[in-house]
Amino acid sequence: MFKHIYVPVDNSEYSNRAIDVGIELARAFGARVTGCHVYAARLHDYRFKQMEYTLPEEYKDETELERQRKIHDSLIAMGLQLISDSYLDVLGKKAEDAGLAFERKMMDGKHYKVLVEDVQASDYDLIVMGALGMGAVKDSQLGSVTERFVRKVGKDTLIIRNTDALKDQQGAIVVGLDGSPQSFNGLKLGIALGKALGRPVHAVAVYDPYLHYAMFNGIVGVLNEKASKIFRFKEQEQLHEEIIDTGLAKIYQSHLEIGRKLAAEDGVDLAITLLDGKCFEKILTFTRKEQPWLLILGRVGVHSDATETDLGSNTENLMRLAPCNVLLTGGTFYPPLDVKAEEIISWTEEAEARMERVPPQVKGVARTALLRYAIEQGHTVITSKVIDEAMAIFMPARLASSMQILAEDLAVAKLRAEQQAATAICSICGYTVKGPNTVVTCPVCRAPAEKFQIISRDVVEAIAREEGGIEEEESMPGVPVKWSADARDALREVTDAYLRRRAKARVEKYARSRKIPVITCALALPMIEDTVGRDKLGAGWDTLLAKTKFEPAEMPQASADGASGSSFAWTEDATARLDRVPAGFMRDMTREEVEKVAAARGGEAGARKAVDNPDVVSA
Repeated sequence: MFKHIYVPVDNSEYSNRAIDVGIELARAFGARVTGCHVYAARLHDYRFKQMEYTLPEEYKDETELERQRKIHDSLIAMGLQLISDSYLDVLGKKAEDAGLAFERKMMDGKHYKVLVEDVQASDYDLIVMGALGMGAVKDSQLGSVTERFVRKVGKDTLIIRNTDALKDQQGAIVVGLDGSPQSFNGLKLGIALGKALGRPVHAVAVYDPYLHYAMFNGIVGVLNEKASKIFRFKEQEQLHEEIIDTGLAKIYQSHLEIGRKLAAEDGVDLAITLLDGKCFEKILTFTRKEQPWLLILGRVGVHSDATETDLGSNTENLMRLAPCNVLLTGGTFYPPLDVKAEEIISWTEEAEARMERVPPQVKGVARTALLRYAIEQGHTVITSKVIDEAMAIFMPARLASSMQILAEDLAVAKLRAEQQAATAICSICGYTVKGPNTVVTCPVCRAPAEKFQIISRDVVEAIAREEGGIEEEESMPGVPVKWSADARDALREVTDAYLRRRAKARVEKYARSRKIPVITCALALPMIEDTVGRDKLGAGWDTLLAKTKFEPAEMPQASADGASGSSFAWTEDATARLDRVPAGFMRDMTREEVEKVAAARGGEAGARKAVDNPDVVSA
């Protein structure tokens, strides 16, 4: 993959680690290495001339002054070249020991400008450079040379942010995936690096269902009565909750599924995670928790303008703040049509049922043909009508006449449409589970079943009364929200007005989406602290935490042999298939759905049958 690796050096600890990483990658891919050091002899010469007027009188004679100039020029030029040689000797020795072809470059000039000019005129396909240089101080996040360089160079650039070689030994490669061709190119790089270096690869996608709610809250106070009626807040929020938010989750999940298929084609088992919230914040939190070796990002994201060549805002923030090395890629990769169609196109229950009747020996060909037809015609959902349109082209008529809707699939559809029976929330981390089997071991923090609080209107309102009563307000016209008094006090501890509004919106959005009737401290406190950070909370926060300590209600013990503490036993095959769903709320929802279907069909046998139903598992 990489044929020519470029390593700028300056003898800083980040530069020295960049040498080690550059050699490791060059050895893995059989690449040649070029090392470069830029020195500033002309700058020293300019500064010396500026200071000549301060010399003692005996040095101001024209002959003596000219002699001093020549001495200075000679010493500076020779000294800086000797220093450059010494820096490059370190890289050269390591390249020689690794049996790699090595070239050294020493250049005079403005550091970032010389580097940019050299890279643009050369065939390097990867640049490895330190995040900081010799001028770094305690609060430095990114050196000026590195920052200016990455803004002007579109080639793949690996920024070394971690100088601890021991810490790097076991870390994974994490790829930020947003559906853009740049992010898919990053995934291809991650897959190749994972295979070459023997490191696991993990793709993470983030969507934000809270932003619009925060924005709606922000504009409520500035619209007059007439404008508010025209805007129709209640209908807007309902539209987002029922269609847009769910659609966003499915879109970003489809990106991850495409990534997993691409990785599987290269023999790599790709772990995937779907997160909800602010993109750079969630990825930053993920990297701080997981401590990967490398984070790969596209220079720009899916929402960037086609002509944009700078850095996307999420990429820039992560480049400065991530606790691991960061690889920025400006290349593009478009997934093959068949892979893209398989993940973007959805099927109605009726269409899926018809496909189940196609003979196995031609089912794969028929499905691929239908997906291609749908994407070429601009469809995003394959219905029976779309199948009929494509039938004459792709499928023999005798196959069409043999297809019919299965009663079992209709039963599944009916079960999926039914209202969730119960809800429970983990008192440790806030994980929520719904359905008839709400007794679980928390899959996030591993808290036992007794740490779950069953959420019902009576229970929530009883807790709220203990927290000073219930206050109802219209956060937006037509959108009522109930808070306990103590939870409202907790919100007031957020000292920054903007962050307070964002935290409020996130809590209310979470409560509305899970049909929680009253926002109590059990829900609000962890989300507020996670959203704004402990340093943005007032002096009364600790007192409030102690005052409103959450004590879950008594719940029956979970079955010892059930998966995640549920009343169902999951086979190894079923668990493995469930694990293919993106970690996080998508996997939780799928587990709940499968167990709900299994309960309706009659116990463990139903669970095994339900998890084998692709329509249920992909819910």
